[in-house]
Order: sequence, then C-alpha cells, then structure tokens
Amino acid sequence: MRIVIAGGHGQIALRLERLLAARGDEVVGIIRKAEQADDLRQAGVEPAVLDLESASVDEVAERLRGADAAVFAAGAGPGSGATRKDTVDKAAAVLFADAAVAAGVRRFVVVSSMGADPRHQGDEIFDVYLRAKGEADAYVRGLDALDWTILRPGQLTDDAGTGLVRLEARTGRGPVPRDDVAAVLAELVDTSATAGLTLELISGSAPVSVAVKSVAGN
Repeated sequence: MRIVIAGGHGQIALRLERLLAARGDEVVGIIRKAEQADDLRQAGVEPAVLDLESASVDEVAERLRGADAAVFAAGAGPGSGATRKDTVDKAAAVLFADAAVAAGVRRFVVVSSMGADPRHQGDEIFDVYLRAKGEADAYVRGLDALDWTILRPGQLTDDAGTGLVRLEARTGRGPVPRDDVAAVLAELVDTSATAGLTLELISGSAPVSVAVKSVAGN
C-alpha cells in the first residue's frame, strides 16, 4: 500500500511509519520543517515538506494522489495556544480530508482524542482542543466520498507497548501506550471493514489484531 500521513514527525506518526515501512508499505510523511526529513528517511519513509496551516487543497491533494490510504495524525501539540488548536487540530484536518476527496483517496483514518466533542464546554486550552477535534471529526463523518475511521485514544503514555488493547465504540477512560496506538492504526489502515466507525482505545486484554477484527465484524 501507499500511505500518506499528515503530521509525519509526530510521536504516534513516527511509530506508525516504522511499522508500515517494516511491513513493506510505501509511506509518505507530511512534515512542516525540512530539518525533520532525515528522521523520516531513517524510518524508511519519504518526507514531504508542506505546511498544512498555509497549503491549499490542491497542494495537499497533489501529495495524496495515487495513495491507497491517508492518515491524519497532525496536532498542534502541548504548549500550543488556542489559535493553533483551531488551525491545526481542526482546520488542517478538514483540509486534509478535502484533499483526500479531491485526490480520490477513499481510505481515511483520523487520530482523534477521547472526549472530542464539537459541543464540549469550557474555555481552557484543553477544552478548545477537544472542541476542535470534535468539529474535525464531525466534518470527516459528513464526507460520503471517504471510507473513514476515527480513532480516539485515551491518555497517551510512552510506556513500552504491550500489544494488548481494548478497542470499542465506548471504552471508558484509561491510559494507552503510543506504541499500541500506532499498532492499532497500522491494522486499521488496511481494514476497510472498520469504515464508518468511531472507536475509543485504551490498554486492555485483546491482542491488537483480534481487537481490530472484532470491531470490523470478523
């Protein structure tokens, strides 16, 4: 498969890229800074420098053309203000989805957040973040041209992955290692039977492949 990942230098994205490259997929990581390119090359990934906060739909679509799947894993990140939650976590996700439609890429996976909700109340930065992610998710859900799956991990940790997860429409809150989020994403990318699902993810007792097959109805 040829897979294009937005936010290609992010912590989850780098883990995902290594997994996909190791299994023989052709992976392109969209990054904002040219100095991040070597990290992607070392992971076996083709870097594509493009700022999703200023790029046009056509520019992003050009990067997506010919891909079998697209993954939105970009985020403004900790320490960013409310404005960038809107321009990255919401607007860049909308842009990437529109570009996937324009490029004819149907399989579309979103890394969202547990608690994402366009109606989320509050004025703290994290409240703005959850609203932005929720608005982006709602937009993607409305695009009939995409076979979308939205993944909402719980509290992210840097613990070593266990390969054991709980993946359901509603899991309740809990932690999950970024390693395991990446492993689930790698399975979701080529499990099109999960299209149309919004899934929560925390650590659990099911092997990743079993958990994904279960939600896919297999």
